[in-house]
Amino acid sequence: MPLKIILTGATGMVGEGVLLESLRHPAVEQVLIVNRRHLPLTHPKLRELLVPDFMHLDEAAAQLTGYDACFYCAGISSAGMSEADYTHITYDITLHFAATLLSLNPQMTFCFVSGAQTDSTEKGRIMWARVKGRTENALTSIGFPREVNFRPGFMKPVPGQRNVRSYYPIIAALFPVLILLFPNHGCTLEQVGLAMIHAALRGSPKSILENKDIRALAAA
Repeated sequence: MPLKIILTGATGMVGEGVLLESLRHPAVEQVLIVNRRHLPLTHPKLRELLVPDFMHLDEAAAQLTGYDACFYCAGISSAGMSEADYTHITYDITLHFAATLLSLNPQMTFCFVSGAQTDSTEKGRIMWARVKGRTENALTSIGFPREVNFRPGFMKPVPGQRNVRSYYPIIAALFPVLILLFPNHGCTLEQVGLAMIHAALRGSPKSILENKDIRALAAA
């Protein structure tokens, strides 16, 4: 069955990379990007929904209905943030968005990007890792028939990306060496996108995917 996907975070690096891979994939029929600001990109498969506040989705319900998967790539750095503020953005908003989609699309696959070193115990010393772990745990139990948490480490951008941090061209150039030296700590954004698509099409062997798991599912 052709996939219809909702994607968040398209104006960020991970979201943009997953978006470009989704638009290229023959199994993807349509991608609806849900953004706070406009993304200047056109494509026959692409639709855009601007939502100023993800905590207020009632008026957008009709446009969020009829989708097979959500690739939740939105996120923010915890640098300089209090735990309360980071929790609101990473946990509260994500769970509200996910619960809304589940009520509208009960057979949906939900893919969430957390990150390497996410703390499933929710008790570690690293604040962002605790909050990400709490978010993963809540999403796993919310009721989606398929919910998969992605924990990428260093990533090679997809060719043509615009939203890339200044040091990522260096990572891209050194990627063959980095992945050889640290095979369990990185993957490409193309692999992240492919793994999400494959999870939506036929499921995932695990609910938490580390870098090596992402690469394996992408190649499956």
